[in-house]
Parts: sequence; structure tokens; C-alpha cells
Amino acid sequence: MRTLALVTASGAALLTAGTPAPATFAVAGAVPDPALAAPAPRPALSALRLALVARVHQAPPRAHRSAPSPARGRGGPVGAADLLAKVSACTQVSHGKYRMDEGISATVPVCGVHGAVFWKADLDIDCDGQVTAACNKGTDPSFHGDTAFHTSDDKPLNAAKLPYVVVPGRSGVWDYEAAGIKGGGVVAVIHGGKVEYAVVGDVGPERIIGEASYATAKSLGIDPDPRSGGTGSGVTYILFKDSRVSPIEDHDAAVAAGQALAEEFVH
Repeated sequence: MRTLALVTASGAALLTAGTPAPATFAVAGAVPDPALAAPAPRPALSALRLALVARVHQAPPRAHRSAPSPARGRGGPVGAADLLAKVSACTQVSHGKYRMDEGISATVPVCGVHGAVFWKADLDIDCDGQVTAACNKGTDPSFHGDTAFHTSDDKPLNAAKLPYVVVPGRSGVWDYEAAGIKGGGVVAVIHGGKVEYAVVGDVGPERIIGEASYATAKSLGIDPDPRSGGTGSGVTYILFKDSRVSPIEDHDAAVAAGQALAEEFVH
């Protein structure tokens, strides 16, 4: 966690409390979860348009359908090389660039591609949220006991357990909400030939980019120590527009959604 990355979400951005319900796929256009209200989504993935949402009593049954197999007979889950091939060139959508750390030049743009935005940066460790053996004031001098988005029972996220990504705070440089990125949105994080599917889980400083949870780093083989871990480069973050996992803490649901969205993205 960077010292300046202490950002809390407004009440409208926090997930409301409640018992997690079974995660299912829903076609875009279904009745939105009122606890995660966001700007109207813009068109993104043309064929799949999937978001993982909880089955709630307000949602009409006809809005739900079974999720397709992530591979759909194409030879298995999408790999790191396939995803990286789709983001080899950058069409900049941010009005400026971001620093990867305080005190260095701003060199990282947010790029746009059909159905997603992406950036290539470092990975600093975010240990914020629930107090655990791995993430607390003793292990992380910059520890903050909250995250911008909460679990279904209104608790901060568990950085040691849940793979999540930190997005820069909304500013004139780039506004994640206006770009169709939501709390709980699906993210493919790529490093060293590995892909980890995570969710958008926290909001950081307005001018710094490149941060993810302890669990994200660990799953990618990156040292997750909040004091000395992380990596200085070589991490690609692909955020799928208008996607959302609910409950946000359901990592299996994030992986299923990520694999399906990645399949559509590369084909």
C-alpha cells in the first residue's frame, strides 16, 4: 500500500450488507444491483456482454441464463500470450499519464481496446482491508483498515485472501466510472506468463497507477510482502468494461467470468 493510497468509497459505492447468494451470469441490461449503482454502461463486448451478479429477488428470472464454458471448444482457457497479443499497441484514452510511484516521471497511459481498458505498470502491494496475519499495522506501516468497495456483508475486502486491483482515483486524467469500470469489475492481471483473474477492489491516489492486493501478487509468483515485495515492471492489467462480480468476494465467480470474457476478448 502506498502511503497516499488511503481512499475510502462513498456510501453509494460500497456494497450493501447481505448474505452472499449463488453467483450466476446475467446478460447486460438486467436490472442492476442498487447497492452498486454506477453510470450507465457503454457498449463493450459485442457477443458475450456478461456480468456476474448475485441472484436477488428483485431481478426477474428471465434475466438469468447459464454461463457458457469459458473455452467453448476452442482448446482450453485463454493464455497470457493470447491476452498480451491483444494489447500490444496502445490507443491512449487517459488525458495524460500516471506515475508508478511518488517522485518519478509519469509514463503510464490508460489505453483503450474493444471491450476493455488496460495499462502496463509495476505492482505495488495493497494490504488494506480486513486485519489478517499477513496484513496489519505490524506487517504494513501504511496499513489502512478499509477498502473502497465492501463485501456482501459490508466488510472491507481481505487483501490476503482475495485477488483485487487498485484503480487510480477519479480525476481529469481518467475517470474509471465514466470508462465503464465498476467496483467488482473483472480484471485479468498478467505477469511472467501467468494470468490471475481479479476484481476491482480499491481506489488509490489520483496520479499513481500499478497496485494490487497481497493475494494477487502471491498468485502470480510475486513477493507479496507489503514492506519489500511487489515488482517494478512487467505487469499488464486488462479491465473488462461493464462487468461485475457479485458478491465481490467470490473469487471462483471472478475466475469463471474472467475466462469467459477473455475468450470473447481474444476472438
